[in-house]
Amino acid sequence: MKFDQLTRVALASTVLFSLSTSAFAAGMCTGYGPQTPRDISQVEGLNKRIFTLAPPSTEMNLCNIHTHTNAEHKGPGFSVFAGSDDHGGYQCNNSADLTEAELKMPEGKGAYKGVKPGDTIEVHWVHTSCDIEPGKGLGSCLSDACANPELRVETQVFLVVNDKNALNFEDFGYDGNIVGGLHQPKSLPTGTGDPVVFAGSTTGPKYTEQKCSPLQVTWSVRPQCAKVDINSLNAWAAEGNVFEETYSHGVRQLVTAPELLSPIN
Repeated sequence: MKFDQLTRVALASTVLFSLSTSAFAAGMCTGYGPQTPRDISQVEGLNKRIFTLAPPSTEMNLCNIHTHTNAEHKGPGFSVFAGSDDHGGYQCNNSADLTEAELKMPEGKGAYKGVKPGDTIEVHWVHTSCDIEPGKGLGSCLSDACANPELRVETQVFLVVNDKNALNFEDFGYDGNIVGGLHQPKSLPTGTGDPVVFAGSTTGPKYTEQKCSPLQVTWSVRPQCAKVDINSLNAWAAEGNVFEETYSHGVRQLVTAPELLSPIN
């Protein structure tokens, strides 16, 4: 090996050491499994903790449905950065192209808080391997008899509009739907691309790259946005949904450190 090659190797090692040192200096959490949310267009990941992906959602029980204001993930159809606060994340690419009618506020007070026309929301249909009844929060996804379930989250990012011709969120609700003895949503969105499936964690604003989530979750994230009618969101919240969801949650900022991400196959 020539001197200049040795020099390049030494410099590369120095850079890698510096990056690693910077990560530790920033207090990046270590020893955890792969984290979420992520840019689903980027397939690289260096997290070594591998776990078996959960079964298809049709073979599991739906345990919770909830939303986040702005997309937690970044994807081909939702790549407009909305900021780094708890309601930051990403917006649908066509957010700036809505009509005045689509942006009109509905009459009266909406039952679903934290969402207005023009907003982007990311919806999570959480499924569990436990034999449970769907209910409030992620605590509904486990039980005393099933404390370490397999979890899968089906995910769709929506652009909220005031348009009754847009998708009806109630079509994707639960309403006691049982299929083959399993709790299931009435349907899941289609036509927004093949879901990107990967190993990750739970999300939400209490987690960061410095404070990791310990739970293992299989994610299935559709890559394109779809429009959903805000009136249907309000109707879903008002009609006594078993999840007791009355507002849209905050976001966990995008996880970008390769050490915290799983490879996407």
